[in-house]
Amino acid sequence: MTAPGKNLRIDADRLWDALMEMAKIGPGVAGGNNRQSLTDADNEGRKLFQAWCEAAGMSMGVDAMGNMFMTRPGTDPDALPVYVGSHLDTQPTGGKYDGVLGVLGALELVRTLNDLNIRTKRPIVVTNWTNEEGTRFAPAMLASGVFAGVHDLDWAYERKDAEGRTVGDELKRIGWVGEEEVGARKMHAMFELHIEQGPILEAEGKDIGVVTHGQGLWWLEVTVTGKESHTGSTPMPMRRNAGLGMARMTELVHEIAMKHQPRAVGAIGHCDVHPNSRNVIPGKVVFTVDFRSPDRETLDAMKAEFEARVPGIAEDLGLTATVEAVGHFDPVTFDETCVKAVRNAAEKLGYSHMDIISGAGHDACWVNKVAPTAMIMCPCVDGLSHNEAEEITREWAQAGADVLLHAVLEAAEIVD
Repeated sequence: MTAPGKNLRIDADRLWDALMEMAKIGPGVAGGNNRQSLTDADNEGRKLFQAWCEAAGMSMGVDAMGNMFMTRPGTDPDALPVYVGSHLDTQPTGGKYDGVLGVLGALELVRTLNDLNIRTKRPIVVTNWTNEEGTRFAPAMLASGVFAGVHDLDWAYERKDAEGRTVGDELKRIGWVGEEEVGARKMHAMFELHIEQGPILEAEGKDIGVVTHGQGLWWLEVTVTGKESHTGSTPMPMRRNAGLGMARMTELVHEIAMKHQPRAVGAIGHCDVHPNSRNVIPGKVVFTVDFRSPDRETLDAMKAEFEARVPGIAEDLGLTATVEAVGHFDPVTFDETCVKAVRNAAEKLGYSHMDIISGAGHDACWVNKVAPTAMIMCPCVDGLSHNEAEEITREWAQAGADVLLHAVLEAAEIVD
């Protein structure tokens, strides 16, 4: 195998142009994107990605969860492929780079190899995972979870959005139910490029984050039930205010996370207030709790304390409350050999880098259960993500894709 020279780089302008072109699909209201999973916009983005990949000489496979696998052949038909990619779906008020950089950076990797007529022993498979965000259909990383055997396919198909539409029906509606069995593919390795979604790399002045671990998480859905009544005519001592219950539980989440610093976070995310009228005391509130930590014992301890203290808060206010776990994954330790390939690439290319723990969940976290996996991160401005103001620089995108290129080539093996 010939090792690629440090002058081998991706075409930064072409990558940036692809990012901007994809961002035209499912535009948000404030400069970002709303391309939620299995919507018409998602379908349009998938078709554009497919067209680009096929123009680059790749062939497409699709599994029963709609995961897209675009293959560049290797010289050894028996060699396990190297997978590389992320996701094209976004938050309702998402940015132009979260997930998309990883998919289009992988495409740019293949385009660069084509430009230079570089062949690899192992096939390279550019991947778009379905429903990574989990914002329309919980939980997050749903399709990669099915791939890794964490979720059952039928269970995944039954997940519903706020309007009652199911994953299975929406996959059929937009035409992305593939024939492949989910998880049947075997991988030599997988690499995922992603923006950091946090402020550390920018604050430290580093070009590249070498991701060694990923935080685990518990997503809890809490239903607080009280009694709807008129705001103006119900005396304060006689109220059963579900909104007040949520407020007290919000404070509890913050208290618990602060107890476990510095390796823990927690917050309330989504909430539905019923009947959501300005002059009616809420009779029911449904909201989500997000606890995260890279330490399994800390993660489980936060969940256990919250579950133990919620009934007392509810009882004090004349309410009832239930807590249901709706999403979970354990902390992740990424593959040592793959992580080393990322670190080697950053060092060879002269990019400043540091080891980092991913604060967010990613498809690589699930795939790591069934194949050697690693992640590469680039900075994002002010650490802002899941926000239409999410921004990166062209130079950060190039650095991440350059490191991705060299790490993948180390795993896929250049043919002399």
